[in-house]
Amino acid sequence: MRAIVYTSTGGSEVLNLVEREEAHAGPGQVRVRIHVSGVNPTDWKRRAAQTAPATGGGADGSDAPAIVPNQDGAGVVDEVGDGVEGLAVGDRVWVFLAQHESDDGTAQEVAVVEAWKAVKLPDGVSFDVGASLGVPAMTAHRALTVHEDGPRRLAPGSLDGRTVLVTGGAGAVGHAAIQLARWAGATVITTISSDAKAALATDAGAHFAIDYTQGDPAAAIRELAPDGVDIVVDVDFIRNVGLVAAVVATRGSVAIYANSGSDIRIPIREWMGLNARLQFVLLYTVGDEALRAGVEDVTAAAAAGALEVGDATGLPLTRFSLADTAAAHDAVEGGVVGKVLIDVTAS
Repeated sequence: MRAIVYTSTGGSEVLNLVEREEAHAGPGQVRVRIHVSGVNPTDWKRRAAQTAPATGGGADGSDAPAIVPNQDGAGVVDEVGDGVEGLAVGDRVWVFLAQHESDDGTAQEVAVVEAWKAVKLPDGVSFDVGASLGVPAMTAHRALTVHEDGPRRLAPGSLDGRTVLVTGGAGAVGHAAIQLARWAGATVITTISSDAKAALATDAGAHFAIDYTQGDPAAAIRELAPDGVDIVVDVDFIRNVGLVAAVVATRGSVAIYANSGSDIRIPIREWMGLNARLQFVLLYTVGDEALRAGVEDVTAAAAAGALEVGDATGLPLTRFSLADTAAAHDAVEGGVVGKVLIDVTAS
């Protein structure tokens, strides 16, 4: 089978297309024939050793294992290991965190994963949607469920009466957060930096899009939410700390899921007076309970048509072939707007 591998960390030039033997599903595992692989910032950062080094081998990559990149994907189960229940050969699935605690991601024609990381795709949900769930939707789910007063789970009506602010609403996590919050009944405000990105955010379902580069964005948000916003899903807290402090409600929560630097100055008295909650979100360490809750709720939202992707729903797709995985990583690293997908196996 064809696979993309790297044996040392570095730029996208370390990625190579190779032929390798197909692995088999062991106990508690399934093998998935990958149709579409999704690319996220975490994928190029791991490859570049910004978030996790390649395992084994020396600094020059000697004797290092061949690592297959990419956490997310979608495809069809073609082998089921012993002890696996609820999945069968032929099931369409979405895959998440394939490369977490493993050297085998989804940038290959066949991937073996723990069975609980392969989730049945609801009828009518495309492989494109399935490959776009994973890191973005699961991160967004966690960010929307850390408020002290709940909810801990998302479903229609669970965020009724709440106002959610999504900073950077044109990104993949922001897009998923808008969709999930809207599905759950929240009033959704987002901040963006251009008319084009405002159109993407509103196509995703945001009720209001505020250009943070113009005028007084805090005043504009306060006009829409006089009592403040209950939940903030934040992409750049280092830059946004002042804005968020000015608009978050008393006892509000701020979920911080991205890192734009290492230093920040927080006005402690102001945040303490708000009794606000600052919650850092990293999918790899949220724990199994949060992951399993996310799987169930994200799948339900996808089944309801609430997590669609593509131009019409505010998340343009940029596609690459498996052989062009390096270019796909470069596109994500370069900040391409929308979602990057890799076509692995013909549907």
